[in-house]
Amino acid sequence: MSTRIYLIRHGATQLSAEDRFAGAVDVDLSDEGRRQAQALAVRLADDHITAVYCSPMRRTVETASIVARPHELKPITRDGLREIHHGRWESMRRGEVEAQFPEEYAAWEEDPFTYAPLGGESGLSVMARALPVIREIVAQHRDENVAVVSHKATIRLLLSSLLGFDPRGYRDRLDQAPACLNVLDFKDTVRVRLMLFNDVSHYVDQPDRSAARLSKWWDGAGG
Repeated sequence: MSTRIYLIRHGATQLSAEDRFAGAVDVDLSDEGRRQAQALAVRLADDHITAVYCSPMRRTVETASIVARPHELKPITRDGLREIHHGRWESMRRGEVEAQFPEEYAAWEEDPFTYAPLGGESGLSVMARALPVIREIVAQHRDENVAVVSHKATIRLLLSSLLGFDPRGYRDRLDQAPACLNVLDFKDTVRVRLMLFNDVSHYVDQPDRSAARLSKWWDGAGG
């Protein structure tokens, strides 16, 4: 037997549609984001989910509430699941950040895992607070199905750690679409197997093509 974690990114917001740095900005889901979350709730309605956890941000709480409704559950918030804080870059587009803070942005592009912009968090800091939450959830819900709703960077950092990837490349090599579903089976709090990644088949027929998404790495790959 194993514990199954449904690791979910929140649905779309207006800021995610505009591709801005918005980790610490507390925004609601857009109408599209609510439709995405509802489609996921229908998909998971028969999966016997016993608990739903989420970040305390409004977009994650709303997504979690929609997913939890068919199971008559109330989401449990955990601060460690919140999104990475981009400090003074919050709400800015990539081009604006690069123009105003070129040295800071270049250092972050090179190593977003250990470097943080002024007033923000490094990927390492996010992993240090998020990973214990996941392990606590697994330990408390052995042999159960549990939904965990978090954020794009936080989920990518968690996956990097749990699966043994180089976390310095988490932004460039792992994507997370709005309201996507990842499925992880835990044999215990350490041994884990990825069963599904970044799946959005509940609301689209085909996955999006890869795009830069606030990173130059994809633009320059192979060039």
